[in-house]
Amino acid sequence: MAKAYAFTRHGGPEVEALIDREPPEPGPGQLLVKVRAAGVNPVDHKLRGGYRRPGQAPAELPEVLGSEASGVVERTGPGVEGFAVGDAVFGSTLTGGYAECTLLPVTVAARVPEGLSFVEAATLPVAAATAYDGVRQLALPAGSTLLVTGAGGGVGGNAVRLARHLGLRVVGTASEAKKDVVESLGAVHVAPGPDLVERIRAAAPDGVDGVFDLVGGDHLRAVADVVADRTKLITAGGKQIVTELGGSAVARARDAATLDAVAELAASGVLRPHITATYPLDRAGEALRAVESGHALGKVVIEVGP
Repeated sequence: MAKAYAFTRHGGPEVEALIDREPPEPGPGQLLVKVRAAGVNPVDHKLRGGYRRPGQAPAELPEVLGSEASGVVERTGPGVEGFAVGDAVFGSTLTGGYAECTLLPVTVAARVPEGLSFVEAATLPVAAATAYDGVRQLALPAGSTLLVTGAGGGVGGNAVRLARHLGLRVVGTASEAKKDVVESLGAVHVAPGPDLVERIRAAAPDGVDGVFDLVGGDHLRAVADVVADRTKLITAGGKQIVTELGGSAVARARDAATLDAVAELAASGVLRPHITATYPLDRAGEALRAVESGHALGKVVIEVGP
């Protein structure tokens, strides 16, 4: 039996529990991985509350939490090529990342590059890959100005890093508590609040060429006015709203090629994860609370192995 942290029914933190489960069996194109680290993301508590991604099957309870993990390959399923037992890998999980073992599909898995730790690699499939997909989707030329909302979070911080690497000027909205983090990434910080649009325009007197939103809601509605070309308005935080505004959701690639690309950028330091807290598996609930509060700086990670 192996330990895992799961939700036993839909609801709040009270439905979470550390459970024992049989290690999952790797099917065709799958890797059984001994988990070393798992990233914690807002989608984790949303799934616990009943949210399902488009096309995702209903939850089979108990469902193990966690969408991304890194670790060492223990077994390979039928037809697997390019991976072997003992490989250090990371990717999007099929059977939850808050666990001693999980399954990764080879279509959304990659090797951990030299110089990158398991803890760092575990943060790449969701935050870094979403940032990569979004910045690539906007395709702004060097010298353009990009507004990133929620710039102090895991996705936002990586979006700022990548945009700066590509020669963009960046304005980032985030709370005052995250000002130092946003400015350390090379962005101009603007705090949410009254007169937000006027303060963004003051920070970008030559105009904003693209908006990468990670907040949604009224924040997204307000900042939409700063970009004239709504094809350059994208969001990972307010998909229904952005359609009404003439923009679009971030088109997630969710493939191994993207993970290879972000791994290379992370290993070179461009997308080096900003990890602010780690927790052992038996304190996974505390890790999720830190993210669920909405006040976490950077990324929170659960360390499962040594």
